[in-house]
Amino acid sequence: MSTLSELLDLEELDNDLFRANYVFDEKWNLYGGQVAAQALVAAGRTVDADRVPHSLHGYFLRAGSASRPTIFQVTNDRDGGSFSARRVVALQGGEVIFSASLSFHRPALDAPDVQEHLIPETTAPDEARTIELTRLFSFEGSRTPQPHKGRGNPEWPTRFWARCTEPALAKDPVLDAAALTYVSDYSSALGLYSRDGWEPGSSLDHAIWFHHAGVTADWLLSDYQGVRVAHGRGLYTGSVYDTSGRLVASIAQEALHRRKRT
Repeated sequence: MSTLSELLDLEELDNDLFRANYVFDEKWNLYGGQVAAQALVAAGRTVDADRVPHSLHGYFLRAGSASRPTIFQVTNDRDGGSFSARRVVALQGGEVIFSASLSFHRPALDAPDVQEHLIPETTAPDEARTIELTRLFSFEGSRTPQPHKGRGNPEWPTRFWARCTEPALAKDPVLDAAALTYVSDYSSALGLYSRDGWEPGSSLDHAIWFHHAGVTADWLLSDYQGVRVAHGRGLYTGSVYDTSGRLVASIAQEALHRRKRT
């Protein structure tokens, strides 16, 4: 059985240069959450240990393959008093398949901690219907009653619970954020707009803000909301909560929205 820790174990080739060697065969293009999570780990290997990930902004540029290694090249943009900024490009066959800007922060532990929105009322993870999180290593999931019943394509849930089955990853802030990034690309809300022959397609860009660390050993509720579909693109946002109702991450993603091929 493959594990997420194996997937996130990068080889250091040179200063700021890493390679993901764990490969496997599957019939789809490289899962976007995988390359984004590995890019975060590569960037995290170049910052001081007291700085934790707080944001990732990435662009999916070309289709990748899970059956070949991926090279990650990190650029150090700045190390300031509290923040470290990095850029990462992921390469296969000499071409960039993914690029990202990442930021790391020394947390201000005495700062206010408030949130505007409460966790939605829904079924607890141990009472919801168990589902397989397709293509995800080291994750289990359950599907809650869907808030947008009867709209669009119900294949992908807009609200679901997920938990990493490797709790040790949550003890490392970088690996914890990488695990959250990995699962953050699993679903979307763009299926709500599947009608009249139009459907969501490949991801274009992905953003995630990490509000708390050490969270992926707990059940996390992902709640996605559609925002806008226009000009062949669709945008949705997402909130991720732990079982106490604390908002631990915020997500935004844009993907293609095109006519279904016949």
